[in-house]
Amino acid sequence: MTTTGTRRHELLAIAADLFAADGFHNVTVDDIGGAAGVSGPALYHHFTGKEALLGEMLVSISQHLLDGGMLLAEGGPTDLLERLILFHCEFAVDNRSLIAVHFRDLIHATAADQRRVRRLQASYATLWVDAVLARSDGVDPRSARAAVHATFGLMNSTPFSSTLPRARMIDLLSAMAESAFITAAMIRPAVPLGAESTDRP
Repeated sequence: MTTTGTRRHELLAIAADLFAADGFHNVTVDDIGGAAGVSGPALYHHFTGKEALLGEMLVSISQHLLDGGMLLAEGGPTDLLERLILFHCEFAVDNRSLIAVHFRDLIHATAADQRRVRRLQASYATLWVDAVLARSDGVDPRSARAAVHATFGLMNSTPFSSTLPRARMIDLLSAMAESAFITAAMIRPAVPLGAESTDRP
């Protein structure tokens, strides 16, 4: 990574911590510059503004997750779900601030950046759905997708959970995520999906 690229990455990390702690609207360019040891206007050498910084932050983490998931998928379907779980749990433990910013501040990104984030996230989720379906013959696609998104919520709870040592937290989240998918595979709908009654009592 070039010096400019390294500095840009440092500024994104500093801004993520500030946004997570105080909220996007409560953090100024001067706050970010001060935390980085530069003047606020110096940030404009790297970003066109605070909103652009937020957009790059959120698009970058979504791209990182998709790229990592695709790389794991290239290793074949064997134990893919387990490898995805470990990959995401490590990310969630190591990037609490980014997850907090995504939860709270995605709505403050530009409409274009929000669309990019959602497209990347949809592709990432599809990797997981395919892994669930490959491992569990009895799970239908809609249930698999619901289970994936519910488990994302579990793994992405790190900004709101008590802090454990890194390895222990990763092990805990991984075990809970694995249990969630095992449970999902055991549940069968009372009626076929798509055949639910539309009657109301």
